[in-house]
Amino acid sequence: MALIGDSTDKAKQLLQAGKLVSIPTETVYGLAGNALNQKAVLSIFKAKNRPAFDPLIVHTHHINEIAHFAQLPSKWINELADAFWPGPLTLLLLKKKIIPDLVTSGLDTVAVRIPNHPLTLSLLKQLDFPLAAPSANPFGYVSPTNAQHVQDQLNDQVDYILDGGACGVGIESTIISLIEASPKILRLGGLSLENIEAVIGKVAVASHSSSSPAAPGMLKSHYAPKKSIVKIDEVNMKDFEDFSEIGAVVFQHTRKEIPKQNQIVLSPTGDVDAAAKEFFAAFRNLDERPEIKSIWVENAPNHGLGRAINDRIKRATAK
Repeated sequence: MALIGDSTDKAKQLLQAGKLVSIPTETVYGLAGNALNQKAVLSIFKAKNRPAFDPLIVHTHHINEIAHFAQLPSKWINELADAFWPGPLTLLLLKKKIIPDLVTSGLDTVAVRIPNHPLTLSLLKQLDFPLAAPSANPFGYVSPTNAQHVQDQLNDQVDYILDGGACGVGIESTIISLIEASPKILRLGGLSLENIEAVIGKVAVASHSSSSPAAPGMLKSHYAPKKSIVKIDEVNMKDFEDFSEIGAVVFQHTRKEIPKQNQIVLSPTGDVDAAAKEFFAAFRNLDERPEIKSIWVENAPNHGLGRAINDRIKRATAK
C-alpha cells in the first residue's frame, strides 16, 4: 500500500530515482514521473493500464522552463500564461527533441501546464526535470480528487502519494492547441470557455476523438464508473416500478421517483463551479455502494464549468 504524506523532499528523492509519485493539483491528483526518463514514463502507462496512443501532460513551474522542451509561439501564449498560469490550463505546443516520443505518443506536439497547488509547485521548483502526470487512476475510470482516492485505486502501483488535501477545482484542465493559425479548445475543463474568450476572443471547440487523440483526455469513452451509467433524460421512468437500486447524480434538485438517500446533489445553490468540485467524488460514492446497481446522471447547465461537467457525462455514458 502506497504511503501518504506531505514531504516534498521524499517525493523529490523518489522521482529522481525514476519512481512514481502521485501529486496534488487544483484539478485532480496526478500520477507523476520524470518526463525525460523513458523508463519512468513507461511505468506511468503500466500503472494506469493506459494505451500508448493516449499522450501525457508535462508539468513544470514556470514558462521559462517550458521553453527548454517546447516551442513557444509568440502570438497567444503570453496572454494565456499571464492570465491563467499557474492554473487549470494546458497548452498544446510543438515539442523539442528532449521530450521522449513515448510521452507524446509519437506526435510532434506536447501538452504542458503549470499547476496551481503550493505543494506541487514547491516540488517542481526543486526538480531539474519536468513531470509527466496524467490523472492518478486506472485508465478510463473517474479521476481522484483526494489522496485516499489514489491509494484506493492504485495501491502499490505508486511509490508515494503527496497529500495536498482535496482538489479545489475537481475536474481536469482545459486543453488549448496553439499549433494552428487560431487557438482551439481540444478538451473542456477547469477553465471556462467564457474566461478564455474574455482574454483572447472567440475560440473554436473541438469534438472529442475516439482514437489517435491529438491531446490527453480526448477519447470518446472515458471518466466512467464501474457500474452501468445512463443519462436521466434518456430514461423512460414509466419502464420502472422499483427505483431502490438506482443511484443518481443530479445538479441542483432531487428526482421524486428515486429514493432521496440514493441521490447526490452536486450544488443545491446551482453553482456550476461547486458542482464541478464534487462531480467525480459523487460518481465514486455511488460506485462504491453495494446496494446501487445503476447510476443515473443529470446534465449541468451548459455554461462555465457546466460545459466541462457535461463533456465528462457524455464520455462516461458513451457506449
